[in-house]
Amino acid sequence: MNNREIVRRARDAGVQLVSFFYCDNGGTIRGKATHVSGLEGRLNSGIGLTLAMQAYTSMDDLQVIQGMGPVGEVRLIPDPDTFTILPYAPKRAMMLADLVTTSRRPWEACPRDFLKRALARAESLGLTIQAAMEPEWYLATKEEDGFVPLDESLDNASIGYTFAQDVIDDVIEALETQGLRVQQYYAELGHGQQELSIEHTDALRAADNHIIYRETVRNVAYQHGLFASFAPKPFPDQAGSGCHIHLSAWDGDGANNLFYDSTDYQNISALAYQFIAGVMEHLPGLIALTCPSMNSYRRISPGSWAPAFTCWGPDNREAALRIPSLFWDAEMASTNLEYRTVDSSSNPYIALGSVIAAGLDGIERGLRPSEGQRLDVDPTSLTTEELERRGIRRLPSSLKEAISELEADTTLTDAMGEQLANSYLTVRRAEWDMFSQRDAEFEIRHHFYKY
Repeated sequence: MNNREIVRRARDAGVQLVSFFYCDNGGTIRGKATHVSGLEGRLNSGIGLTLAMQAYTSMDDLQVIQGMGPVGEVRLIPDPDTFTILPYAPKRAMMLADLVTTSRRPWEACPRDFLKRALARAESLGLTIQAAMEPEWYLATKEEDGFVPLDESLDNASIGYTFAQDVIDDVIEALETQGLRVQQYYAELGHGQQELSIEHTDALRAADNHIIYRETVRNVAYQHGLFASFAPKPFPDQAGSGCHIHLSAWDGDGANNLFYDSTDYQNISALAYQFIAGVMEHLPGLIALTCPSMNSYRRISPGSWAPAFTCWGPDNREAALRIPSLFWDAEMASTNLEYRTVDSSSNPYIALGSVIAAGLDGIERGLRPSEGQRLDVDPTSLTTEELERRGIRRLPSSLKEAISELEADTTLTDAMGEQLANSYLTVRRAEWDMFSQRDAEFEIRHHFYKY
């Protein structure tokens, strides 16, 4: 869609404000809006943004980072392909934006550009990455100073559908109005917990879709007098919420899934095995990018269906990377890898870009995943000695540990680039320092509706 068409559509629909959204190092969706009268000019010149915005934590504590102070700015330049009129706020529209320098170059600290660079690297290898992000989230009511789950239904229980049906129906309608095609839905394990998946698409659009998805769910829920939380562990006594990433690699024409091989005993190709090997090698450092909040580590624990060990396997939901079984009569199309150690407190561009970077490292180096780390059992059923013999280690159990692993992984930090990696690590380190000095109630309260 060209700029004139965007302006025409916005005016014809009676839109007043158009927001240019981005996601920061703390995983917070932020942005600025232009009135429709100035939209045409803003589509070309963007909206100014201080460099310091990438130095904020999720508590708006500004960190001291070189090049991210009060002097200088970047521009929020919207992507025309992401324009959508908001069905839950019909006088408003939104677009996803890149952070661009005043010299018209991608800012090195732009998360969306990091994902673009990872995809360009894949394309140089003849790969087109398709992805889908599969979030879980809670619906809750607010009572006094706290939140209470919408219901007390059981996992997949029909009564959970009943309690949530009005808001879920409106969420589905709003998502599909914006071009996000819903695949399936069910009431999840936790009280008031939901899972509603959308169709896979090219990887950049998949990350954009996750921003649109989060905004849609939260706004529609609020219109029903409810609060939606994508936090990893909003209720300590209930199941955690992940945001699993499904990935596949296709040829340039999009005709052949290059992760599929019907002659392999798991139906995946040598290329897919190399991708798995790369992810597994970088998994300890990846955690800081895909499970990056203090609250994330309440979710990642052994035996909780939230992978806590460096293992992979077929249809193993306790594995960090799962090889899903294929759908009948659509074997090639349904072949994908599911990365499970991820949640919605992550920046989707950074999370997806880093997993792709790790997998591509495995492809470029021709790695093969460890057969010892391949599991078709729950890793908690194995003894400490057996885990050690297989080369399976416990993933970081705290944000502090994860940050240390990321700092040591130069493949990941080099892929991010110095400015993005430095600002990201500084922000996450500050979050650890702050939340580690407060109690669990403070942490949970301040994660609940930020995500």
